[in-house]
Amino acid sequence: MTGTNRASLRSALGALGVVYGDIGTSVLYAFRECLSFGVSQHSEGILGILSLIIWTLILLGTVKYLTFVTRADNHGEGGILALLSLAFPESISEAAKPKLAAVMIVIGVAGAALLYGDGVITPAISVLSATEGLIVAAPWLEHFTVPLTILILVGLFSLQRKGTESVAKLFGPIMLVWFLVLAITGRSRGGVLSGSPRRH
Repeated sequence: MTGTNRASLRSALGALGVVYGDIGTSVLYAFRECLSFGVSQHSEGILGILSLIIWTLILLGTVKYLTFVTRADNHGEGGILALLSLAFPESISEAAKPKLAAVMIVIGVAGAALLYGDGVITPAISVLSATEGLIVAAPWLEHFTVPLTILILVGLFSLQRKGTESVAKLFGPIMLVWFLVLAITGRSRGGVLSGSPRRH
């Protein structure tokens, strides 16, 4: 294997931990919340929930991000702040610049507020929801949900200050194992959901 191939594999493994880690674990509490609202736990209800989750991932992950978001960049840089600099093209007239600037500043501040709000709320909600999922398998952990969430968040942010690469190195292999376990268990239980007899 060449050095380029090794670098590509490391990058792919890192992306698995940083980017797809959230996608791969969000399904857990989304699925649990759907069942908590009285959805049938028979095969029809479970397949219905899975269908909604799959189509949501396709529409958001493939259509939205790959088709639109990743194409909107400022010399490789993305995000609301980097893209805001593209709002003032060279060809615009001097008379229109003040009015356009006022509108773009309002949009930029609103976008930045949403960005920071998401950055503050999402980690707490994601980790708390994931730890609450442990109660399903181990109800005795209910009293430890909040302390465990705080411990995980402190550990994550302590590691994150060392850079995204350190987070990728840690979570890449973990998420690879996680997705393999999901694939294996999903394949082994596929016959049960479809109603086909299990092979012994």
